[in-house]
Amino acid sequence: MALSESQIPPDAQHYLVCGTEDCKKNCQFYCNDCHHPMCEQCRDEHQKNRKTMNHELVLYKQRKRQLPMQKCKIHPTKDIDLLCEECQIPLCSKCATTKEHRGHVFTDLEMVFAEKCSSCNAEITKIRSYFEPTSQNLKQEIARDVTEIKKIMEGIRKSVKAESEALKNLVDTVTSDKMEQVDKIEQSLLETLNGQNQEIYDYIIYLTDLVRTFYGYLSPSNIEQVTFAFKSENLIIRPIPETSKPVPPIFTAGQYSKENVAKLLGKITIPKFKPENRKIKPMETVSIQLKSTGKQRKQDREKSDVKQTLSLSSSFTKVREYTVPGVRDVYHISLGKSGRLWGSDGSGNLVQTDLQGNQLQKIQTSGRDEGYHTVTQDGDLIYTDKYNKVIYRITPDNTITQFIKTEHWRPLSIYSSHINGDLLVGMRKDKEGKVTRYNKTGTEIQNIQRDNKGQGLYDLPHYITENVNGDVCVSDYRKHAVVVVDKSGKHRFSYTVQGSIFYPYGICTDVLGHILVCDTYMLSGKVNLLDQDGQFLSLLHASQQGNTIPRSVCADDENNLWVGHGGTNTVTVFKYVQ
Repeated sequence: MALSESQIPPDAQHYLVCGTEDCKKNCQFYCNDCHHPMCEQCRDEHQKNRKTMNHELVLYKQRKRQLPMQKCKIHPTKDIDLLCEECQIPLCSKCATTKEHRGHVFTDLEMVFAEKCSSCNAEITKIRSYFEPTSQNLKQEIARDVTEIKKIMEGIRKSVKAESEALKNLVDTVTSDKMEQVDKIEQSLLETLNGQNQEIYDYIIYLTDLVRTFYGYLSPSNIEQVTFAFKSENLIIRPIPETSKPVPPIFTAGQYSKENVAKLLGKITIPKFKPENRKIKPMETVSIQLKSTGKQRKQDREKSDVKQTLSLSSSFTKVREYTVPGVRDVYHISLGKSGRLWGSDGSGNLVQTDLQGNQLQKIQTSGRDEGYHTVTQDGDLIYTDKYNKVIYRITPDNTITQFIKTEHWRPLSIYSSHINGDLLVGMRKDKEGKVTRYNKTGTEIQNIQRDNKGQGLYDLPHYITENVNGDVCVSDYRKHAVVVVDKSGKHRFSYTVQGSIFYPYGICTDVLGHILVCDTYMLSGKVNLLDQDGQFLSLLHASQQGNTIPRSVCADDENNLWVGHGGTNTVTVFKYVQ
C-alpha cells in the first residue's frame, strides 16, 4: 500500500510501493483518473488497457490530490462532487438538477480541490522559500546585534573603569604631594622647637651652676672671697632666653560633591537617533510567481509544461564519453559555459578541458576526494584550499584572487547556487562539520551546523549541492548518509541505505528535483536516485568496463547525467530523463 504524503516521516528511508494488488515494486507514477500509484510496468499495462488508455498518468510528485469522499446529506446515495459557482457551495449531481440551482454554472469539485491544493502548495513554497528563511535571517541578525551590543557595553565598562583609575591615580598623586608638604612643614617647626628646647636646657644648666657658686659665697674661706662675691658684676643673673610659640599650618577642606566628580569623568549618552528598521528583502522569486505579468505567467506555464513532459526513462542510456587529460581519475566535475568542464582527481590536479578532450588549463591544488570546485553563473571558477583555509576565484580572463578566508575551518566542498548565486561551503574542524552560506560578494550570511536537538548534522561534508526547492544536500562519507536541510537550515531528512553500508561520494540534483548520489561501497558502480523528499526511486548502473567506479555526478541543462569515474580519466554522459 502506498503511503500518503502526510504519513511519510521526515527521515523516511522506504520507497513508495506500487498500489496494484500483489505488486511490491517501486512506485514512480500516478494515475490522476484512478488516483492509483503504480510502478513503471503497471503504468505501461494501464496505458495498454482500452478502458484506461486515455487516463492521465504523471510522475508521483506531480499527482493531483484525491478529493475526500463525502455523501450528500439530501441525497445519501450520491457523492458530493460539484461546486455551484453562483452559490459557492459543494453539492451532488442530483442537487444540481433542482430548482434552486437551475441555470447555475457548476465546476468539477475535484478540479477546485486540485486548484486549492496547488494554492496551498504555493503558499507553503512561499513560506519555506521566503518567510521562514527571511525570519531566520532576521533572528540571526538579532543574535549578531546582541553579541555586538554586549561587546560595545563591555568596551564602555572598560573605558569607565580606566578613566576612574586614571582619576584615582591623579588623586593619589595630589595626595602624595600634599603629604610631602605636611612633612616638610612639620620638619621645619620641629627643628625650631628643638633649637628652643636646647637653648632652655643650656640656660637651666647655667642656673644650676650659678646657684652652686652663690652657695660658695655664703661660706667663704677667706676675706678675698667675700670681697669678690659682693662685686656687683658677680651678682647679675643672665635673663631667660626668649622663645616663641610655633604657628602650625591650617588644613582647609576642599569643596567638592558627587556631581563635581562626575563632571571630571566622561559621560554615557544614548544618541537621539530614531532606531533604523531592519531591512527585509523583497520576496523576489516568490513574489514573481504570485504577481507575475501575463507574459511571465505564459513563460512560467511553458517551463512548467516542459517539466510536466519530463519523466524518468525506462532505460539508462550512454550518450557520449569524454577524456579529461592531466588527471588519473575524475573525482569531481564542474560544468562551465561553452561546453567546457573542470575535472579533478585524488592528487590535487584540477584541469579544464573542452569537449574534444583538449586541455585548456591545469591547476595544482590541495584537493583530494572532495567536491572542492564549482563554476558560478558568471563563468568564474571557485575552488577551496583546505590546508591554507582559503577559497580562490578564477575569472574567465584567468585572474586568480583570494576570495574568502575561512579562519579556523577547513573548506572541503563548495557549490555555486543556480537559484541566487550564493556559495555553499562544506567545512570541517575538530572532527565536526558545518555548511556556511556566502553571498556573491563573499559575505558570510548563514551557518548550518546542528539540528533542532542540538546534535551535529555533519561529520565530513565532502560533496555538496542545492536542489530546485532550495534544499541543501550534503554527501557525508563519515556519517554514511546524504544529509538534507531546507534553505533556512532546518533538518529535513538523512538518507542511508538500509541493510548495507553506504559510502556516498559525488552528489547532484536535476530539474525534476531528483537527488543523485554515487555509492562507492564494495565498488558497486551504482548511482542512487532519490526524489526530493528522500524516497528511493532506483539504482542507475553507471560503472564502465574494467576496475572503474562512479565517483562524481553532474546534471546538465539538457537533462543528461555526467558521471566521472575512479580508475580512469573518462567522463560518461547518460540519458535517464525523457
